[in-house]
Amino acid sequence: MFFTVIGIGVFTYGALYTLLTCLADCDLELWLYEKFGKSPRRLKGKVVFITGASSGIGEYTAYALAKFGVKLTLSARRLNELKRVKTKCLELSKGQLEDKDILLLPMDVTDCASHKSQFSKAVSHFGKIDILLNNAGRSQRANWEEIELEVDKQLFDLNVFAVVNLTRVALEHFNATGEGHVAVVSSVAGVIGAPYSGTYTGSKHAIHGYFNSLRIENMRKNLHVTLLCPGPTFTNFLGEAFTGKAGEKLNSSVQETDKRMTAERCGYLNAVALVNKTQESWMGLFPIIPLIYVSVYFPVLFKLAVKVIGPQYLFKLRDSKTLDQNLHKD
Repeated sequence: MFFTVIGIGVFTYGALYTLLTCLADCDLELWLYEKFGKSPRRLKGKVVFITGASSGIGEYTAYALAKFGVKLTLSARRLNELKRVKTKCLELSKGQLEDKDILLLPMDVTDCASHKSQFSKAVSHFGKIDILLNNAGRSQRANWEEIELEVDKQLFDLNVFAVVNLTRVALEHFNATGEGHVAVVSSVAGVIGAPYSGTYTGSKHAIHGYFNSLRIENMRKNLHVTLLCPGPTFTNFLGEAFTGKAGEKLNSSVQETDKRMTAERCGYLNAVALVNKTQESWMGLFPIIPLIYVSVYFPVLFKLAVKVIGPQYLFKLRDSKTLDQNLHKD
């Protein structure tokens, strides 16, 4: 009887867990935090430095935080777009934020020599930075064997080395104040090898290596490290995506009929992850989340499944179109 009860309990737990991974649009830790954890309103008055804040996930994370009265440093290359985002943030804050509570820093993150001076401007303006959110980056679509080495270098400069260098600058400040929080917008491609995006996938795996190492080194300090891993999201990322040729952009676009998470929802989940200081959070519509769970916890089963469904299916799951459609410009 005792073992029967245990067996029923294990079966029930497994069935419930499987059902929730299929219904939720994020990993179950983040789902539980959203339902029962700290609300992003607990971040009110904190200062968050966001790179790549003029569009996409960075823009909508700024909106999500502004709604809760979070002070912001918004960084990107396009000043006009930053001004637009700031105006929207002030509107969404409903009086919680004033003009001085949102600092705009036009900045090319690949100019690593400017990181220290730019970060110092934010510290001087607010007196402190509580969270650095590294969001700036670009995606890629290309056949692995056709990628030029210069593309690898350029993409790593943006997606990896700029992130690492700015974080090291921020760590000087966090170490001086005795606390801090570093977050990076990675991707589910940092967990699963995404086909036909070899350099991009490599850059995100590198980010996980760098920041998992940083977390372990500082586990006894008041420094928190969060990896945010969204799946397919409605943003303009395909327009700016790298291909396999240096200097070329994909110039493609997402369609309204695509199966993607909204940027607004992704931004809010990022805010939930930040306030609850998660270590790694996954986001995406079905079947992204169960697919990640299988790849991480049942790798042999995942390998067999990939052999059956093939890389083309994974590509279509990611971009809602075939490889041939996406590698040829709209």
